[in-house]
Amino acid sequence: MIRQVLFFVYSKHKLEESGDGMHVKELAVARGIEKAELVLKNAKIINVFTEAIEQGDVAICNGRIVGIGQYEGEEELDCSGKYVAPGFIDGHIHLESSMLKPVEFVRSVIPHGTTAVITDPHEIANVCGMEGIEYMLEASEGLPLDIYFVLPSCVPATAYDENGSTLLAKDIEGLYKNKKVVGLAEVMDFYETIRGASDILKKIEDAKAANKVVDGHAPGVYGKDACAYVMAGVQSDHECISFEEAKEKFGLGQWIMIREGTAARNLDALIGMFTPPYHQRSMLVTDDKHPYDIIRLGHIDDIVRQAISKGADPCIAFKMSSFNAATYFGLKDYGAVAPGYHADLIILSDLEKVTIHKVIKNGKLILDEDKVIEIKEPEVRKELLDKVYHSFNCEEIVPEDFCINYNPGDENQEQFRVIKMIEGEITTEEVFTPLVNGEARVKLEEDIIKLAVIERHHNTNHVGLGFVTGYGLKRGAIASSVSHDSHNIIAIGTNDCDIAIAANCIRDMQGGWAIALGGKIIGNLPLSIGGLMSNLNASTLAQNIQEMQALARDMGVTEGVDPFMTMAFVSLPVIPKLRLTTLGLFDVSLQMMVPLVVRKE
Repeated sequence: MIRQVLFFVYSKHKLEESGDGMHVKELAVARGIEKAELVLKNAKIINVFTEAIEQGDVAICNGRIVGIGQYEGEEELDCSGKYVAPGFIDGHIHLESSMLKPVEFVRSVIPHGTTAVITDPHEIANVCGMEGIEYMLEASEGLPLDIYFVLPSCVPATAYDENGSTLLAKDIEGLYKNKKVVGLAEVMDFYETIRGASDILKKIEDAKAANKVVDGHAPGVYGKDACAYVMAGVQSDHECISFEEAKEKFGLGQWIMIREGTAARNLDALIGMFTPPYHQRSMLVTDDKHPYDIIRLGHIDDIVRQAISKGADPCIAFKMSSFNAATYFGLKDYGAVAPGYHADLIILSDLEKVTIHKVIKNGKLILDEDKVIEIKEPEVRKELLDKVYHSFNCEEIVPEDFCINYNPGDENQEQFRVIKMIEGEITTEEVFTPLVNGEARVKLEEDIIKLAVIERHHNTNHVGLGFVTGYGLKRGAIASSVSHDSHNIIAIGTNDCDIAIAANCIRDMQGGWAIALGGKIIGNLPLSIGGLMSNLNASTLAQNIQEMQALARDMGVTEGVDPFMTMAFVSLPVIPKLRLTTLGLFDVSLQMMVPLVVRKE
């Protein structure tokens, strides 16, 4: 016993005089010798390791948690009856799809307990190339929320589309040196990946050489194709739409991202992933979420809330919303309430309702009962601002651009292809409908309306034409510059005149949403940053979005289909089944362009 006491005194003396002082104060606080800077007293602590709730104090010093137990602090916050959990981490999001510039996005999600996100800037990269990525890096620097980046792997998404820029492996390799870059973003061109396309494999090799993760995107891919995809080095997937698909990919060693956003909502189908053993390698993501939904429903907190209401263990849900993402992306010492971990914490007044009371980032209070600290917008170089605010290069659009060429004298033509939207999903189906007097045309009585995708980056004058069903529009036209992933102008309309008017409004605003009816614009929303993001704050933008959605509903757009976000995915040629690009109809399953009008065999 005497030896033990002497050792204790000697160790204390040596620590106080050791090295450069690193960790000395924290060790003293952890041992209870000194007071912590901040102590969260009498908290119900969510332990992501034991997956249980434990009672105690949380001691914080120099931005880190130093102890769990009973502690005294220079400042003490009574958390009696409240829960302390690690801050939420969104494992896969496109900030551009929130339609908010980074500073406004941060202001909108802090009240929902988010302390970190991993963003893939491929939306703005498809518009502005490397300058778009650099804009996002600079516009997110120094904000009170950690914004990490995964580098776009497919710009453009495929060779069957036209976008604003092409990024090869050599273009992005140098960015891995940036401490905020944690991986390679979703490898969307699955088909070229498993066929061994050299540049895609080089991007994967570069990421692995830099000790970074490689995210995936392989909807409906099973069996040997899935094996080849994983063999190529892809470590995760956020496109699973069934429990069986997720289980198979989990069994192949992939991490599963459970997505619940605005257009794609997979939580119900994947609720089984919240149980052993699947929850150990699953995380929660939003992918794409509008500010109206963030304000109205929440961010990651909304997914946790829904999961708990569907029977998920709260401790497991919180683990999947924090620690798992931190582990996968190599964010050392993040995502847990434990000694040595960063003090990125949320204090909740209700566990099952996920009611956020306070948010702590790096040991400092950044949200106190709905009041967010003042956040200064980062400075961005003028040349980058000039690039992202002037991203349109196309001529004025006229109704004649939407005339469909066909051969009325060809008796072998009998029907035409139609893209069928699916409620709550971004996948589509292919259906066929008979020609009308030898023509492919709008059939309002059957909910078949015209679709157009207009190239806007290089003034090629290319216009892809097709038809959709399941959208519900009864009159006028709706257009947007948000059309994944190339972000050309996309429009759905009942007549060519209104389609042209809506499309020209988008062009003149340098991006945004527009609704035309009876030859005039009845609603518009500018998105002047790359044609993707607004300068408005979240609440104002959310109100404008709600007004535009209401206009679209009044014109017949189906309930359950987001008028703008669902439309935005109709041009994405990497998700089955049928898509429309500026070059025409593309069958994702067959990996080939297909004609609008189908001939008899």
